[in-house]
Amino acid sequence: MNDREIIKPTAHELMEMHVEAMFTHDRNMRLRTINEPWPGEPPAPRFFLGRTVEGSALCRFRYDVPDTLARQLEELCADEPIVKDFQTKPKHFEAYMNLLQSERFTMGPCYLIPDTTVPTMEVVIVTRENMTELLRGGFEWLISEIDYAQPCIALVREGRAVSVCCSVRITSRAHEAGLETLNEFRGRGYAASVVAGWAMAVRNMECIPLYSTLCDNLSSQNVARKSGLSFYGVNFTIA
Repeated sequence: MNDREIIKPTAHELMEMHVEAMFTHDRNMRLRTINEPWPGEPPAPRFFLGRTVEGSALCRFRYDVPDTLARQLEELCADEPIVKDFQTKPKHFEAYMNLLQSERFTMGPCYLIPDTTVPTMEVVIVTRENMTELLRGGFEWLISEIDYAQPCIALVREGRAVSVCCSVRITSRAHEAGLETLNEFRGRGYAASVVAGWAMAVRNMECIPLYSTLCDNLSSQNVARKSGLSFYGVNFTIA
């Protein structure tokens, strides 16, 4: 057992890993772009708030948010309570929206994939060598991204991938999971197995496997629940 297995990250540390995986930062820890591993740099949201089950909250601001406004938002962030239900909006939701003069936000639960999570079905690693065969019939779009989205784990039926989990946000400390199962193969437990296989591959790289989704993505939440993932907080962003 190594130190990484003995020392469990706190919810606040996990939220820090999450925001750093999701967005690039400048030297002042201001948000710059969405941290996609493949080419292209869409802008980050103007405001990120991460509430945790421990009661601490983490906030980050895009580089173009004025300092005065950032300080106002930061004061409100410090007053956010412990989060227990990921459907609950932030305590100061209306103030955040008003201060940033926005009507658009996203919100969703964040999970750690535990060390004990293992696949219950056989899964395979998708690489440049086998991608043409495995990704035909539904995952062709992934072929151009395969070098960037490693590790990439698939569950195969009749010679082709029907459920895939790969890294869609990557840092030296943590990876965020991207998950997709073909419609006709959903509800069979395949997604839980590829998530577990992906998490094992990420841990073998000595990184932390993280899984997050949106409040209205019920199928993704079902995977988290069935997989016994560890809920550590809720992310909230304003564009």
